Amino acid sequence: MRGLLVSLLAVLVPGLSWAGIVWKGDFETGDLSQYSGTQRVSADRLQVVASPVTQGRHALMATVKQGDDPINSSGNRNELYYQGKEQEGSEYYYRWQVLFPADYPSVKTWQVFTQWHHDGCCGSPPVEFFVYGEELRLTLTDSVTPWSTKLVRGQWQDFVFHVKWSSDPAVGFVELWHNGQRVLNRYAHATMYAGDGIYLKLGLYRSDTVLPVGVVYHDGFTQATSLEDVLPPAPAPQPTPDAGTPTPDAGTPETDGGIVVTPTSPVPGTGSSGEPPLSEEPIRVGCSSAGGSLWMMALLGLGGLLRRFRRR
Repeated sequence: MRGLLVSLLAVLVPGLSWAGIVWKGDFETGDLSQYSGTQRVSADRLQVVASPVTQGRHALMATVKQGDDPINSSGNRNELYYQGKEQEGSEYYYRWQVLFPADYPSVKTWQVFTQWHHDGCCGSPPVEFFVYGEELRLTLTDSVTPWSTKLVRGQWQDFVFHVKWSSDPAVGFVELWHNGQRVLNRYAHATMYAGDGIYLKLGLYRSDTVLPVGVVYHDGFTQATSLEDVLPPAPAPQPTPDAGTPTPDAGTPETDGGIVVTPTSPVPGTGSSGEPPLSEEPIRVGCSSAGGSLWMMALLGLGGLLRRFRRR
């Protein structure tokens, strides 16, 4: 019934925004049209590709060679940018995936793959994710690094980033999940510069001292107002066994005809935080064979009473 209602409303009100998803930059349009613009030296530096991907059918391949400087500034870059809805006091969840190939350069300097840049021209952005040597790092204003981990090549890295945008360190905070585990509890800190706006940049931006070609892949970027809206869909209910399925042994809960309950809003976290991982197996709630027989007998008896009353 709920699905039917949603379908009808989608037809009647086509412009309605469902749940808390604010924007998607997942490249499923097959091009770069979801973003506000590009900073690249040529089209081959930011390409939408069909492989590798981790969700949907498309991802972004960002390539940087030494000397790539499309905006005549410090460092080398090829990036997309998106002018989002972040304002002082706003709060959002972001999720995206990043893949560093096996030959990704290892250098003891900064290589930014995702950043929220301030409107001002100069200085480090208030929020940036980057590679330094063999580490992934998150750095905030004042060069504070509340999280880092080992760089893993050849595997998609999944990020869920929760931010309260504010230039006031008593108001602003960040929270981070990496590959389904909470790795940074709510960390109070300024996430904007006073009087400045903020916008997303995605791709690769690095020191101009880096010599090897760098390639990084991005996929699935989603911005939303709640954690549930950036998580993957809950697992589909499992089909019930056929009537010919053997009866379970005595003492084993009967699942034939049981109800499959799937968590609708799993929250990723570590065991120490007491929260479940990003995804959970469906929980089966069934009744025993004896219980099912008793219910059937009760229903048959009730049906007989109703028929007797109707005859009168």
